[in-house]
Amino acid sequence: MSDNLRPISITLVAEAKQVKQFTLTQWRIAELTLGDQGDHVLNLQLSMTERAAYRFNLTSKTPRLFVRAGFSGETPKPDAISASQDVAAGWMDGERQVLEAPMPMAIEVWMENYLARHGEAPVEMRKKKRKGAGRAKDTPTKEQPQ
Repeated sequence: MSDNLRPISITLVAEAKQVKQFTLTQWRIAELTLGDQGDHVLNLQLSMTERAAYRFNLTSKTPRLFVRAGFSGETPKPDAISASQDVAAGWMDGERQVLEAPMPMAIEVWMENYLARHGEAPVEMRKKKRKGAGRAKDTPTKEQPQ
């Protein structure tokens, strides 16, 4: 098995929600486990470019996994999973339905090991276009003698 890929089994459940006189069906992740024995199996693949997002997720109060499940308003069909909030936000910008669930401890440990092996994401700093750019220049001021 690759050090950056794990199969995750997902079980979804529908819940009826009453909003005023309307009844809505809301989907949620009932179970999320390691392995390939569930209703829906997706591969969670870690990427070097998302290391900062993984660290942000892992240091939050409750780390989460995000599942892309088709378009909003449709019956969910899970087709992708991520541990990055940035990736999940991109999915939602595209009118996709995103379900989330607490991250299993085994996945947290695996991600910590991945970050330990490959290092933390470098802190991004803006580079100057030319030497001295961005600094205030000392310009002599003309003061009137008194």
